[in-house]
Amino acid sequence: MPKYISLIGWTEQGIKGFQSTVARAEAAQAAATALGGSMEIYWTVGSYDMVAISDFPDQDAATAFLLQVGSLGNVRTTTLVAHTAEDMARIIAKAG
Repeated sequence: MPKYISLIGWTEQGIKGFQSTVARAEAAQAAATALGGSMEIYWTVGSYDMVAISDFPDQDAATAFLLQVGSLGNVRTTTLVAHTAEDMARIIAKAG
């Protein structure tokens, strides 16, 4: 299952409602589960407010999730596809 790393920043709306960040994260995890995925969320200090590591069955499910979460207006995300060593070995074999 593809793995994704999301760097998350609160919007102005999101920071104003910081008190509900844990409840919003739990709702996001439930939304990920509904799409066949799973998600770990960490709150951070620095350039990003949160980091999420998630698994989704495919890119369509991951994109649908990001659209759902983004449409709520509390966060902006930068999402990266993550590859394991096994993934990279397979990719390198295809590259020749």
